[in-house]
Amino acid sequence: MNSHPWQAHLMAGHWFSHLPAELQDSLLAMSRVRRLLPGHRLFQRGDQPCGMYAVLEGAVRIGAVSEQGKEALLSVVEAPHWFGEICLFDGQPRTHDAVGVGQCTLLHLPQAPLLQLLETQPVYWRHLALLMSQKLRLAFINLEHQSLMPAPARVAHRLLLIAEGYGEIEPARRVLQLPQEQLALMLSLSRQTTNQILKDFQAQGIVHLGYGEIEILDIKRLRALSTA
Repeated sequence: MNSHPWQAHLMAGHWFSHLPAELQDSLLAMSRVRRLLPGHRLFQRGDQPCGMYAVLEGAVRIGAVSEQGKEALLSVVEAPHWFGEICLFDGQPRTHDAVGVGQCTLLHLPQAPLLQLLETQPVYWRHLALLMSQKLRLAFINLEHQSLMPAPARVAHRLLLIAEGYGEIEPARRVLQLPQEQLALMLSLSRQTTNQILKDFQAQGIVHLGYGEIEILDIKRLRALSTA
């Protein structure tokens, strides 16, 4: 693979590190770095497709805001998470908003050259499908948990997902830069309920709560709670 300044960041992620070397080279060759100021929107629901992105530094909020101002927060993605691939498959407008959290650095794969590569090398479509199918699998699991599992199990499960970068990193992070109100939004729980559950976890020695962050102290017990 040709040297690339962000190569090591990307290779830390499960999806990119398992791509064929020639596909990695092609993606890096067409990529461009984009920086996003805190609170600035990368794209919003209804925008035309603009390609795929990888988070290199910082984080991106994926969600939507209703006409009444109510926010639905699907996830807050960090390095080395990839997103934006749905529009490659159907060419339809963006399904959600993407907004930078703090100073954010992204790697952008523009839509036109990416589609051109896939047209000349259709075997690569499978790798994009694997990226999307992993997210679809997680979405189905989250829907099941929201319908069937008690709130503490949902909190534990989402903490594990964030710690594991939604399947992108291993081993899992111990310290999550995650305000409690963001966690509550992702789970459609009240901030009070989420705060009480986290305090219960802290009393059991499973997590430690800090300002704007959650440290996982006992990942095995947290995993057990996520299936309770």
